[in-house]
Amino acid sequence: MDKKIKLQDDVLYKNIKETLTLAQQKIYSTVNFVMVETYWNIGKQIFEAQDENERAKYGLGLLKYLSIKLTEEFGKGYTVANLKNMRQFYFTFPNSYALRSQLSWTHYRILMRVEDRVTRNFYLDECVKSNWSTRQLERQINSFYYQRLLSSRDKDSVRHEILSLEKGTTPKDIIRDPYVLEFLGLEHSASLLEKDIEQGLINHLQKFLLELGRGFSFVARQKRISFDGEHYYIDLVFYNYILKCFVIVDLKLGKLTHQDLGQMQMYVNYYTRKMMNDGDNPPIGIVLCADKSESVVKYTLSEENQQIFASKYKLYMPTEKQLENEIKKEQELLEIEKVLI
Repeated sequence: MDKKIKLQDDVLYKNIKETLTLAQQKIYSTVNFVMVETYWNIGKQIFEAQDENERAKYGLGLLKYLSIKLTEEFGKGYTVANLKNMRQFYFTFPNSYALRSQLSWTHYRILMRVEDRVTRNFYLDECVKSNWSTRQLERQINSFYYQRLLSSRDKDSVRHEILSLEKGTTPKDIIRDPYVLEFLGLEHSASLLEKDIEQGLINHLQKFLLELGRGFSFVARQKRISFDGEHYYIDLVFYNYILKCFVIVDLKLGKLTHQDLGQMQMYVNYYTRKMMNDGDNPPIGIVLCADKSESVVKYTLSEENQQIFASKYKLYMPTEKQLENEIKKEQELLEIEKVLI
């Protein structure tokens, strides 16, 4: 291909990419601000209805009633906790004209944690001026950016620090904020959150485990767990009725890292404390890591676990070698499909 034509093609591609990115950002900004205004108005109505009865029996009963009715009519996103956040939103930012269109609902939820009004307004202004993502905002608050800036002589270095620590919002982040999905009534589907090849592996592993493993019952896929305003998605969750325990499966592209095992330990701990029923055995966590050179399969179990169950589980689970071969075979097929397409 002529170099001049190639250069023209590259320029055209970059221009179209920029057009699409700007369109995505405009859609994201518009949807977010409509959502922010809506939640502010809901919060205002709840605040005025409760008056001084927020913590009284009537106040809590009202929130429970609204949560049930709104969830029936509009789907997820209207839990008692979220309705309390909306009420607090109005209480914290009582002037609707002062709401910033550049900030999302998640931005405001983070800002509401800052108790001091002057400090909170500083972060709000900086967030708009510097176009901080929610992660950047949270990091700045947690690292006492405002206080460090006041006491520092080299203010420019403090200001530029965040750029090297956290990336800003990218096109891939558009419309993926769980609150936006809930507001629009979209499903938290795997297709919105996973790469194609990873999704293909998950599709096949779900069938594979049900066919090969003994006693498996499918529970959930892309299971969302939430705490402290953060959302995590578990690829697959099963229950094994022979072993009487949950089996949690997470797939990672690339080589296994200690962060992967730490995340799985968090999932196992969550299911141990929140999801186990009477008579259940501790959950099993499986991290499957695939790359082109090798497949690594690890069972994440506490080494202190000396129960018979810990040694018995292998009788009813696919072996590490079977899982390893299956993940390698499926990835090779998917790579071939990508080439053919």
